[in-house]
Amino acid sequence: MADTPPSPAPDAARLREVALAHLGKFAATEVGLRRVLERRIARWAREAEVAGGDPADIAAAAATARAEAAGVARALAQAGIVDDASFAAARAGRLQRGGKSRRAIAAHLAAKGVGSEVARAALPEGEEAELLAALGALRRRRAGPFAMGESDGVARNRALAALARAGFPRGVAVAALEMSAEDAEALMEASRAG
Repeated sequence: MADTPPSPAPDAARLREVALAHLGKFAATEVGLRRVLERRIARWAREAEVAGGDPADIAAAAATARAEAAGVARALAQAGIVDDASFAAARAGRLQRGGKSRRAIAAHLAAKGVGSEVARAALPEGEEAELLAALGALRRRRAGPFAMGESDGVARNRALAALARAGFPRGVAVAALEMSAEDAEALMEASRAG
């Protein structure tokens, strides 16, 4: 047991400070912010136990702090400081430009705590957006139209399998692989320009 008394449990004011400091560095959803605050509370509880606090008192204080953390996250969302829709739109756009499929983007947003309706509204629409993402994935892999030299059937099948694992529909994957290098570059350049 340590000689120092345990620090007091984080209250709503301290949790709000922690939340604002986190939001100053990172974009977050309401659920994500609540997770950050809950990790902070769990860390306090571990430190309080090491400092020799009573486990029953620590558990009660942690439960109260978790309820306050949910309230802080909700209040910041209602104030517009935390906006799941703009988080989802920005993250979906970045992931789509990075060559991620609609399925991969939806899974990422769900893991970040974005609701299904909000995520569905943020997902890029249309087959052209999915084709552009597939071309981005092929460019990073230097496969398909971006392959150095001639690609054989084995390389094509590997690229097709990689696109399938990344969540692209077969039709989109085949269209991306069969596109000429010039057409692929022109389509990607047009999407960047417009």
